[in-house]
Order: sequence, then structure tokens, then C-alpha cells
Amino acid sequence: MNIEKKNLLLSEITENMQYKSKAAPRKKNYPARSNVQSHGRDIRSKYEHIYDQKQVAAIKMKGTYAEFSGMQGFELATKSLENRKSGIRLLNVQIVDGIVKATVFIPEGKEDFFRKRIEQYSTEVTKKNNPKHQDLVGSIENIKLALLESFWTDKQDKLPDTNRIKCEIWLRYEITKNNDEPWCVAEDSFHNICDELGIQVDKTKRILFPERIVKVITANQAELKNLLETCEYITEIKCAESPTVFFTEQDPWEQNEWINDLLQRSSFANTGISICLLDAGINSDHALLKPAILEDGVHTVDSRWNTNDSPLYKGHGTEMAGIALYDDLQSLLESNDNIEVNHSIESVKILPNHGQNSPDLYGAITEQAAYIAEIDHPELKRVLCMAVTTSEQPFHDGRPTSWSASIDELVSAANEDTNRCRLFIVSAGNIEPNYYESHDYPDQLEPVQNPGQAWNAVTVGAYADRIAISQDTYKGYSALAPRDAISPYSTTSVTWDKKWPVKPEVLFKGGNIATNGSDYSSCDDLSFLTTGHRQYSPFSTICATSAATAQAAYFAATIQSVYPDLWPETIRALMVHSAEWTDEMFKQFCPEGRNAPKGKLRNLLRSCGYGIPNLDRAIQCVNNSVNMIVQSELQPFKKGSNGVSMNEMHFHSFPWPKDLLRDLGETEIKLRITLSYYIEPSPGEVGWKDKYRYPSCGLRFDLIRTNESIDEFKYRVNQKAHGEDDEPEENIAAGYKWVLGTQNRDVGSIHSDFLITTAANLCESECIAVYPVGGWWKERSYLGKSDKHVKYSLVVSLSTPEESIDLYTPIITQIAQKITISTPVA
Repeated sequence: MNIEKKNLLLSEITENMQYKSKAAPRKKNYPARSNVQSHGRDIRSKYEHIYDQKQVAAIKMKGTYAEFSGMQGFELATKSLENRKSGIRLLNVQIVDGIVKATVFIPEGKEDFFRKRIEQYSTEVTKKNNPKHQDLVGSIENIKLALLESFWTDKQDKLPDTNRIKCEIWLRYEITKNNDEPWCVAEDSFHNICDELGIQVDKTKRILFPERIVKVITANQAELKNLLETCEYITEIKCAESPTVFFTEQDPWEQNEWINDLLQRSSFANTGISICLLDAGINSDHALLKPAILEDGVHTVDSRWNTNDSPLYKGHGTEMAGIALYDDLQSLLESNDNIEVNHSIESVKILPNHGQNSPDLYGAITEQAAYIAEIDHPELKRVLCMAVTTSEQPFHDGRPTSWSASIDELVSAANEDTNRCRLFIVSAGNIEPNYYESHDYPDQLEPVQNPGQAWNAVTVGAYADRIAISQDTYKGYSALAPRDAISPYSTTSVTWDKKWPVKPEVLFKGGNIATNGSDYSSCDDLSFLTTGHRQYSPFSTICATSAATAQAAYFAATIQSVYPDLWPETIRALMVHSAEWTDEMFKQFCPEGRNAPKGKLRNLLRSCGYGIPNLDRAIQCVNNSVNMIVQSELQPFKKGSNGVSMNEMHFHSFPWPKDLLRDLGETEIKLRITLSYYIEPSPGEVGWKDKYRYPSCGLRFDLIRTNESIDEFKYRVNQKAHGEDDEPEENIAAGYKWVLGTQNRDVGSIHSDFLITTAANLCESECIAVYPVGGWWKERSYLGKSDKHVKYSLVVSLSTPEESIDLYTPIITQIAQKITISTPVA
């Protein structure tokens, strides 16, 4: 690919700065108790009652599961419910009807821990004349023996009855210095208990997280209760997940001469870049795929399966491969141009030929599939691509699951002996056409499916680019969605809690749904030509987010082939950074445009992500649009004698065309900033705040303001970082206004925003800060990760609609001058 002006990868523009002060802690919303003695007596009575209940129930386990509840509408001091020294562990935190409920394990012999605190609350005061342990005891409204319902963190109507179902069992384990496999004690004990109780468990599969191990069993309600009365390591229980795959019915084309013609015009380069499909297998003998399939690159996670595309899934893996390899296959077939394919294809079969997978964890299967591919070809730069999702999940508000968290763990490679992260593309999941028989498009779209909520993955939705129908079968039908609108197949994160990531991040072509006003259907005219799995019909069609996800993988592999040294975090950043919304998307979700209130823009963002990526914008500069990239890492925290504190932040001074911007005056300039990094997950229903936050740490960016000195900027960022996410939105008086704003963009592990202002207003805005905010690396210092580093990518672009303006030359001139100055004279 011939690129005249490549993106500018910058170095030596970064200044490290240590944190200097700390902001005041946020005030907690605990209930006020008018009579401390009366409340203390009530809580003491409830606490003692759980041991009476345990004796009546004849529970022989060496320890007690207790459920602590707060007052409705108030917080519960969950951090104070755990004491590592005493072996007291906080297992899970749930909010039910506005009441915070925490399940706690109290070891045998440690019952006095809470007794003493309750007694001191009633009889002693602090130096400030407040009751001792006021936050802890004062926030407790009720204590009772924890039963099955306390551990069931899935939807209550999924709780099994007398019938056995597959369940995820989340177990805690203790980290010890001299144990390389600290989970073994909990796992072995759990296996033995399951054997004693006659509960079916697969002893070969597990998912590991910090302090948690996840297993799958098959059990009914009575067996789960027996398990809770016997096993002291359980933290929560959920339904196990079952995947579904969405794709269109095939209408094969028998035109092999097209294939031969395309192959004669095609060359396949060995660039060391591969797209690895985790799917239903692949037809490795397909003439269009065979030249690009990596030697020893076709695998299966189960040796009992063959590697061919399963008829059960109607060739879905082979259909994905055709798009991932060629992108727009139909256009290539119809053209006379020579083409060069710059990446290979791998396949790992994760779906069986018949029925569904056995009671394994799909997170474990996904991890296993990635490792299988890497064992044979560890040298490759690989794009992992998966369009397998499930609508079955406990909640639809964006919370992590074991499957999505395992992808976050896999991508971050946090617990592996390697410094190489991964790039993972996953589909957002589909809406079935018949859904619109009772729902309105686009006002009632379904939520993103599991595992699309993975923070570190690029989750792909779909937009509609086809509206013409010529098939006789669909006379009287028209396309449901207008061109360039969100595809009717695509799911969104509009209904999610706003603290969870923006999903999907990007949209690619996904086709359309045909309708006559009462019936709704997929059709070939609104889908995409691709490779078929049957030997006698080499072509098939594909649509929805499967097609979009395969295109996204092609997009990512193309960036990697142009820039082999870019990190996965950077490729993800460029995909998001190059994306834009269409006019049709604004009409659907935010008719007021980019100056709309932040709530309206949130609706657009949560529906369409950051829009449709543009490959040209992602891989090259032009005179009036320049991309600058920084790849760096920082150590967010440090451990000292007083515990773990904030450590450093970075300030980047970009080669800004100050003189030109000043001369351009009132000319419109667009500044866009995208920050991408990976988090190490800590899943489990433990409240996802304080020490139990899901991410290991967060990063944020900020821009020096108009008329703000560098010292003022550093001071402001230092204070803002310690306030973490409580900083208010920037306002117009600061000299500029971000389109999305911090409340919309500062979620997940990729943050992108832009502002449009005058050139003169941006002429002194060359300094951009990257700083950390809290996470469990800081709060859970006993896990020994407080000194870890976080790699990040920062993409900054300056652009103007005026094509005659040359921003590129003054920037590249500054870079050249700096290189000349820093080069020693021979």
C-alpha cells in the first residue's frame, strides 16, 4: 500500500511528574442514627441470631456465611466488612431494590471481630466524639444468615428448582508468597466436596482471576444448598452461559470462473500478520481461502471434533473468513484490478458439530482457543476475531461476566510471562428480524450481548449501507433502515448503567432487514457476498454484526500491515479515532447535532459508538489533517511506608504549528484526542467500587487550556487526578468545550473526544496530560501489583475542512528540527 504521508509516531516529547498532594475524600452517604445504643443493641441481637440459625440448620462448615444489609437508599460500609488478618472475606455485593447487600465469610473462632465493633459502637467514642466504628455499624440495617439467594447474583427467576442446570461457581482463594498455584487449595477442596455430594463438575476447566477461580457444575437448588453448607470458598453463583451465532440463510452462487479470475489477479504476502477466527471451523479447501490459510493454522479446542465448518452453524466460520480476508469480496470479483492480500487466516473451532458445548466455561474455551493458535505460531502479530455471542446473561446493564472478563484477562496478558498484549475483535450480537413485529426501530433496540461488554475488546456493531431489493421473493418489501443509519441487527448499550464502557465502539457494514410492514426478514440483496462452506457452492451471503466484525478484523490487520511496530492498544485507538457519525445517525439519536446537551449525545454514543471508522484517516495524514501518535507507559502507583499512593503522570508537548494557527485566526480547527490502554480485570459481584473496582487502574487525558500556564496546568491535573471521577465538566469559559465531555467519554479503557474551535484558540494548546485514577492495584496492595506499569497509546489529530491549508509541513518541520538538534555530531 503506497502511503505518501504516514502517521507521525512521536517520542521524546514526554515529561514525567510525581503527584504532590491529595484531594479530600468523598463523603459517604451513610444513614444518621438518632439513638446509637438502641441501634447497637438491635444489630448485636441480629448478629447473634445468625449463629442460632446456623445451629438449628445443622451446618457443619467451619465458618459462617452472613449477609449484611444497609438501609434503603443509603450506602453500606462494605470495605470495613473484610479483615484479611482475621480471615474475614467480603464475597459479593448486590443492590436489590435500592438496598446494598453484602455476603461475608466469617471463619470459625473469629466471631468476636464484629461483636467487639458492635459493642464499641454502643459504648465508646472517638477523639471527635463520634461513636467508634460509626461508619461500619451505623450503616448496617440488618444481618442474617446468608442463604442461597445471597449468593445467586443472576436473575432470580433463573434460580434452579428440582431440575439440574449448569451453574458458574465463583470460588475465592488466598494469595501466598511461596505458592505458584494458590488456587489449588480451593479448587481441590471444591472438587472433593462435589464428589462427596454427587455433583457433576468438570475438573479440567477453570477461569482464573485475581483472588477468584470460576468452575461450572450441573446442579439443582437442593444440591446448591448442600454445597453452600459444606464449602467455605464460594463467593457467588450464576447461570452458565450458552452461545448463539447469528447469520443469514445462504443462497449459494455457482460461478467458479469468478474465483479463478480473482485468484489470477491476487498475490498473498507473508507479512507475519494473521486474523485468527474463533468460530465454528472453516472450509480450508475453499479455493479463495486456501492460499491465505496459515500452515498448521487450522485447529479445534476439542480433539473429538474435526476442523471443518459445522453444518449446524451453516458455514458461519467460512463466511467470516471470506470477509476477514477480502473485505468487499463482490467488488473485487467485479473489478479487473490486481490485489495484494497482506495477512493470513487462522481458524480455531470453538463450537461443536452437534448440539452445544458440554458444561465448560466459554471464557475458558475462548482463552484455550487463543493459546492453541499461539503455540504453533508465537511469532505472529494476530487479530483475534469472534462473532459468537449469547443473549443469556444475568443482567443487561453492562456488568462483566466470566466470559467478558476472561477476554479482558486474555487481552491484557496480565498474568502471563510475556509483555505482549493482544488485539481482540468481538461482535455486539444481533437482533432477530422478527423482533420488529412487536418493537419499533430504532427506538427499541436490544442491549449488547455477552461477551461484548469486555473492556479491552473492540466491540463491533453494524450500520445499514444497502437499501435496494430486486429479488422476486421480496416484492412489496423495502429496507427497514435508511442508508447510513444504524443497522436493525445492531445492539446498543443505551440501557446500561453509565459507569460501564461505551459499546459498541465502532460500526461496520452489517446489511439491512426487509419488511412489508408486518413481516420482517433478512434477504441476500441486503447482505454481503462471501465464501461458502459447501464444496458445491463456493459463495454464500453474510450480514449483521458477524459481517461487521469480520470487516473490523480486516481493518485492524490492514493497519498492522502498514505499521508493524504499532501496539494492539494503538491499533484499537486508530479504529476509534478515525470513526465518525453519519448525518442519518444524528437524525436518529441526536437531531440537535454535535452541540446538543450531553444526555442526547450520550444516546448517540451508546447507540452508534464513535461511528464508522475510515481506513484512510486511520493510516495516513494529508496536508490539512495530521495524526500524531505516542506509545508510552507509566507506573500509576507506588508503595511506601504509608501504603500505596499515586505515583506519576505524563505531560506530552506536541510539535504544535503555533505560528500557523495564530495566523489562521478564526479558521475552524478540529482537535481530536484518543487514549487507549488495557485494564487487568477483577470480576465478581463485590460492588465494583473502592478496593473492588473492576479495572486495575484507569487513565484519563486533559488538554492545557487557553491562557493557562504550564505550571497552572500541572497543578490542575494533579488536583483533578486525586479527585478521580468527581471532576465537573469543562465549561465554555475555559476556552474550549469538548463535544462528548468527561461524563460520557471517561468510561471503559478507551476514551475519545473532540472539540471544534478557532485556530487562534488552539495555538498554545500543545500540552496534553495523561494521568491515572484509582483501581484495585492501588486498593488491594496485598496482591503485590501496586508497582506495575500500564502501557498506553495517545492519538492526537489536528484537522481543518479547508483543503488549501497545510498543517502537515510545519509539524513535520518541527519534528525534523528536534531530531537534528538531538543527533550527536560525528
